[in-house]
Amino acid sequence: MANSYNALSFRNFRLFWVGQFVSLIGTWMQNTVQPYLAYQLTNQPFYLGLIGFSASIPGLFITLPAGVYVEHMNKRIVVIIMQAVMMLQAFYLGYLTLAHLVTIWHIIILSFILGAASSIEITARQAMIAELISKNALPNAIALNSAIFNGARVIGPMLTAPFLLLLQNNGIGWAFIANGISYLFVLVSLLLIDSKPVLVPKLAQSSWMTDFKEGWTFIRATPIIAILIMVVTIPSFFGFPYNNQIPVFATNVFKALHDTEATVASRNSLLITAIGAGALVAAIGLAFYSSMRRKGLLLTIGQLIFAVSLIAFSYTSSLSMGVFLLVMAGWGTVTQLALTNTLIQLAVPDSLRGRVISVYFWAQTGVAPFGSLFIGFLAQVASAQVAVRVGGIVCLLGYLAVAIFKPVIWRNVREELTP
Repeated sequence: MANSYNALSFRNFRLFWVGQFVSLIGTWMQNTVQPYLAYQLTNQPFYLGLIGFSASIPGLFITLPAGVYVEHMNKRIVVIIMQAVMMLQAFYLGYLTLAHLVTIWHIIILSFILGAASSIEITARQAMIAELISKNALPNAIALNSAIFNGARVIGPMLTAPFLLLLQNNGIGWAFIANGISYLFVLVSLLLIDSKPVLVPKLAQSSWMTDFKEGWTFIRATPIIAILIMVVTIPSFFGFPYNNQIPVFATNVFKALHDTEATVASRNSLLITAIGAGALVAAIGLAFYSSMRRKGLLLTIGQLIFAVSLIAFSYTSSLSMGVFLLVMAGWGTVTQLALTNTLIQLAVPDSLRGRVISVYFWAQTGVAPFGSLFIGFLAQVASAQVAVRVGGIVCLLGYLAVAIFKPVIWRNVREELTP
């Protein structure tokens, strides 16, 4: 009999988990080289923020209705379709780059398409996971998904180095093609899954707004969930967009004598790998201790470490110290996001899961495009260091305010999340 607390003991989850891992490695290869390519094309930090805006603005309009509609659909089919769209986007970007036709506007438009598909896919995927396992295994499944996501954040950037060094001018284009190929693995795994979808019946008189209000009513009736959703907007606007500016740090802040294009590209990959390494450590720790208590306290610790690391990173000119601080920032990022997701998912009934999760991801991604523009603009008119510093300080103040005035967050909130 399958261990009801171990998500990997369930065949369907195991298939999806392996396929998704390979696909995420390709995704992080693209996430590593795309901002670097954009900075090569423009040499302007603002465009890095504009790409982040383009990729995340669809979430502002799509995530909430997607959360309602996917509950009435086969979530696995929705994920398959959206993964196929993202695969085509990667192949086309690879073609444009290899043909030396790519412009900054190609990257911006394709980022918008990718963001639109991701806004639907992530809601359907998160709701689908609950159909692949028992509810007891849900915290372990969330932690394992976080582990492969952040494992890919380490492996993906590392794999870009051989592409950039061995293939030189064509390396970026082939990294995009590799990402396109990686989607085939998750598509095959999804086709092999034989789970029965959980569909919420659609009442004849029901409308999108009626369904949405039902989810919103549940959130309002569970104050701790409302607080968790509210808090995630702070780093989504001021903190997380710092990673868009990594190419600026790799090129200018940590520059060295006799830099070549290859060494700068490798430095860029190193910095992104550092974020992934810290994130991976956090994800593995949460996977092993998914049943632990005091999740709220660890959530607060992760938030504070993230903010302090950003502030310190903005002041250093040492590459080794910068790498260490990014490791800590990566740990803080995953600790706060994974625990927030876990705490919310534990409280949500299956019939409302898609709607509540969509509100959480909307709060996380809906403000992100404007945060990307703000940080990009600040980096353009001041510097990347100032932009990251301001973001870190605002996050720190916000976290401290919540910890002081809403201490239920850092107390043991497991029981308080039970409706």
